Amino acid sequence: MNTKVKKPYVIHVAEIIYSYVSIEKNRYPDIDVKQAINKFMETNEFTKLSTGALHDEWFNELNKNEYLDKDTGNKIPDETIKLLEIQKDMTIKNLIRIPKLYETENNTLIDASNRAHQFLWRMCESYELWCKETNQSEQLLLNITD
Repeated sequence: MNTKVKKPYVIHVAEIIYSYVSIEKNRYPDIDVKQAINKFMETNEFTKLSTGALHDEWFNELNKNEYLDKDTGNKIPDETIKLLEIQKDMTIKNLIRIPKLYETENNTLIDASNRAHQFLWRMCESYELWCKETNQSEQLLLNITD
């Protein structure tokens, strides 16, 4: 019996990140996950994520649908929307753009770049753990949690 598992809204962005990192890993099969994350950090999708544009697009879509869940038709609770706004703010703060030119010259910039990488790793890890908890292991491509 295959029952569809309702995905929490806070997992949505983690799934997007996981998908993009998986795309980079598939594009370059000889690299490891850390290198795939670095490749993702060079994409336009990462720029959208790091500036908040990805969340803004999602919020606009939710707003157009009057914050009704597509699957259930129920209104998404205000508390959930507030959590997603906090997620957006934390994402922007953790993924601050670091010009490559300065990465080796300033420890603060190196720390920020490391913070961005760790944040992306944790988001991928969270998505994998959620997939495992909900018996959706077929979704897993990076095997971070093994």
